[in-house]
Amino acid sequence: MNKSNRRKFIGTAAAVIAVGTAASAMPLSTGKENYPVLHHVFFWLKNPDSKADRDQLVQGVKTLKKIPSIQQLHVGITADTEKRDVVDSSWGVSELLFFKDLAGQAIYQTHPIHLEFIEKYSHLWSKVVVYDIIEA
Repeated sequence: MNKSNRRKFIGTAAAVIAVGTAASAMPLSTGKENYPVLHHVFFWLKNPDSKADRDQLVQGVKTLKKIPSIQQLHVGITADTEKRDVVDSSWGVSELLFFKDLAGQAIYQTHPIHLEFIEKYSHLWSKVVVYDIIEA
């Protein structure tokens, strides 16, 4: 190995070792957030064949994210998966909210944005089912 290649090798090796050392010193994230309270809501649309109604409700649900106690919000529509006896695809729109605690969920229930959502969009649904979950 000549001097030029040796210097290049040593320089590259030193850089790789420095990056590896810095990366190993960084804390690892578990990827799991601590939001033990979940509020899962299913909406049945009055007009289940209306994509416009569905899309309007989806947009309405997304406005709830402005409520400070909501840590995460996921909005969904029924997936076109295989039909099985255990799969209920009769609903149209779903919201899944994550809270740090029960107090945060209680704040959400009476928050003006939530009350406005109900007032503004309730004409779109015929039925609502709620599942409140606390991590076991």
